[in-house]
Amino acid sequence: MRKRYDKHANSSAKSRARNMANSCGILGDGSKAVKIHHLVKAPENTPKSISFRESWDASRPVTVYKTPENLPDGTPCTAATVILRSKGCAWWWKSGCTFCGYFNDVRDDVSADDMFSQWDYAKKKTNQFEGCQMVKVYTSGTFFEDRENPPEWQEIVLKETAEMGLHLVVEAQAQMCTPEKIEWVAARHPGCTVAIGLEAYDDSVLRFHVNKGFTTKQWHRAVEMLRENDLRVKTYLLFKPPFMSEGEALKHTTSWLVDVAKYSDEVSVNPMNIQKNTIVDRLFRNKEYRTPWLWSLVEMIKRAHHEMEGVNCRIIVHPTAGGKIRGAHNCGSCDSEVVAAIERYSVSGDPEEFNHLECSCESHWRAELENDLNLPVTLGFGTFRRGNPTDLVRAP
Repeated sequence: MRKRYDKHANSSAKSRARNMANSCGILGDGSKAVKIHHLVKAPENTPKSISFRESWDASRPVTVYKTPENLPDGTPCTAATVILRSKGCAWWWKSGCTFCGYFNDVRDDVSADDMFSQWDYAKKKTNQFEGCQMVKVYTSGTFFEDRENPPEWQEIVLKETAEMGLHLVVEAQAQMCTPEKIEWVAARHPGCTVAIGLEAYDDSVLRFHVNKGFTTKQWHRAVEMLRENDLRVKTYLLFKPPFMSEGEALKHTTSWLVDVAKYSDEVSVNPMNIQKNTIVDRLFRNKEYRTPWLWSLVEMIKRAHHEMEGVNCRIIVHPTAGGKIRGAHNCGSCDSEVVAAIERYSVSGDPEEFNHLECSCESHWRAELENDLNLPVTLGFGTFRRGNPTDLVRAP
């Protein structure tokens, strides 16, 4: 009898251990802790990841498309966006950000010839950027970082876009900006825009929420370099980093937006969208993170627009995957209308774009904000927005 009882108890203990391992999420299962960058980079060398990265054609960019935009002087224009397949971000090869899944489209054997082929393809597809006054060139990292992109290719892109009379937008990490390189860029395309992914104007959030790899002090130093060389500054902020509730995200991001606008020509706020194989993706699948409400973006814009009156800085918000579960969304019935209003504001800068918006889910959102800011729940109150709650608690 004793042996049967012990056997049963041992079986139950093993069952409980298995259940904990499957559902522990960020709480852990009692095993030895690992550094966050190991979690970020975990998919890098798995057979599935390698097979996927080797399946695409390195001589073709990820995508090329056109969108409405504004030139630096406010004139409406058409912009071409070119997203290239490159060796990827130098920071990712060392560690990586918790939310960025661009490593899914990079690999270390991309050659200089591949980069030139991708650029030629983009020009051919757009007929030499016909009808465009702006070109955005994104390389999943820092455009002018020599370890990531061949210098001779950088020079061709800078010079050709300048000769075509196109305003150029490129991206960079703050710690990759050096006086020599910024001066080099300015000499080849004067007045272009360098966009820096700051994500949060808070060193604790940069370190513990997004694992960004630099500090606000380094960002300020990079901004000073750009200003000294008469280059334009675009700053990216992230709405609702992981390990932050909806209410906190609205409060903090609005404050960050107002603060960094003083140093920027443009601030682009990117609401979180769930990218594959990232830390945020794992939290999302374990029901420990949910993407922002579209209502939160509207409220952030309204508050910041009011506080930034007199500040010469454009606010841009483009909800990637807006209206979908893995992007910023509301209840489902009002999503397309709210996303459209946010996109219109990014071009017009007029908060009246939101005057006609209304939906019953707005009261649901307000209740969640109130709970987030008043209840001691670190990851947020997070009531359900869509579907049957029983179905939603199952792994996606």
